[in-house]
Amino acid sequence: MKRHLIILKVFILLVFLSIPATETAAKKENSKPKGLEVPSSVVNISKENTFANPTPDLPRLQPSNFAKELLESSKIKIENPKLIRMLNESAATKSPFSFGARATIFLGEWPLNYKSEETAPNWQYQKVNTNFYDNRGGTGNYQIHYVQEAQKIIKGGLTAKVVQAEDVQKMMQQKAYEKVRLPLAFETAVGGGTKHHQVYNIPPTRTGYLYAYAPAVHEKGSLTFGEVYLVMKGSKYRIIVKNVTSQEIGAWIPILDHLSFSFEARQ
Repeated sequence: MKRHLIILKVFILLVFLSIPATETAAKKENSKPKGLEVPSSVVNISKENTFANPTPDLPRLQPSNFAKELLESSKIKIENPKLIRMLNESAATKSPFSFGARATIFLGEWPLNYKSEETAPNWQYQKVNTNFYDNRGGTGNYQIHYVQEAQKIIKGGLTAKVVQAEDVQKMMQQKAYEKVRLPLAFETAVGGGTKHHQVYNIPPTRTGYLYAYAPAVHEKGSLTFGEVYLVMKGSKYRIIVKNVTSQEIGAWIPILDHLSFSFEARQ
């Protein structure tokens, strides 16, 4: 009897010990970015696309030790990859003769960071192709599939004019990607002759229309600008940001190498 009680106690103890680990694993799984749920009408054409779209440029620069110290000294968060690259390329050497030296260097006005507030997909952002067949004189179903008749370029863009627009686009593209986990680019293309194997049936006495759309995400948030100064006092350096302003901004960013299909059979 005692042996059975000991085995039972050990079993209960093991069960209790396994609960936190299970909960922790579940929390870790839930914390992973899941990305955007893609409807069944949207397909990846990266293998079929006759136009080779370049890989999206999403730089995630690691600041050097000197740049990291400068970024941490700023009261305003700095995420602009171009500004971080410039700080990485800079260097400061401590000199025994720098005691008492003071200097303030104006680095310019920069878009400093972008805070994403909403990221929403538009699966039919821009129509890129229409395949048509008239089966009104047919006696049976006619099968139609997607064939891109001509090359189509799809462009996105910011919804407002801002200084250093390219820097702003890269920050917004990065934040949108972190949410949707789909390849994004402000310009993409579908090459002529691109095909997809999905078949759609056009009944007799009907005409069939197969539409192809390029999807995109609408990114919306707040952009922070400021004048950036590098301040030197003796052998110490720090970043000061003055005249900070913010602006609401939006952007349309196409989803790379994806198409959304819509089929209609009309009388």
